[in-house]
Amino acid sequence: MRKSIVFMLLMSLVLVISYGCASKDYVRQQTDPLADRISKLEAASRDSSTQLGERVTKLEAGCSAAKAEADKAARDAAEALQTAKESRNQGDIAADRAEAAARRSEAAAKKAEKAFELHQRK
Repeated sequence: MRKSIVFMLLMSLVLVISYGCASKDYVRQQTDPLADRISKLEAASRDSSTQLGERVTKLEAGCSAAKAEADKAARDAAEALQTAKESRNQGDIAADRAEAAARRSEAAAKKAEKAFELHQRK
């Protein structure tokens, strides 16, 4: 009985050793397609990462340019507002002077009318 158990163990060991181990060629055949796919995916990932970095750089540059233009527009608008305020003030001053001149001319016209009437009576 003991011999048969030893024999069975030896046979099992031979079976495990002969079929349980894979050869280098078999492993290479199984892993080469995976390695190729992984290489392609890594290259695609690198390309995508590079393109994304370029797009981010372009967007940041565009954002900076837009901010600079917006700042310039804000400065121009503030300058235009100041000019408009100054023009309004000058217009108000001119209107006040015109009203004063109109009042003086009305007073002068009334004087001239009185003088004409006095001259007509004589």
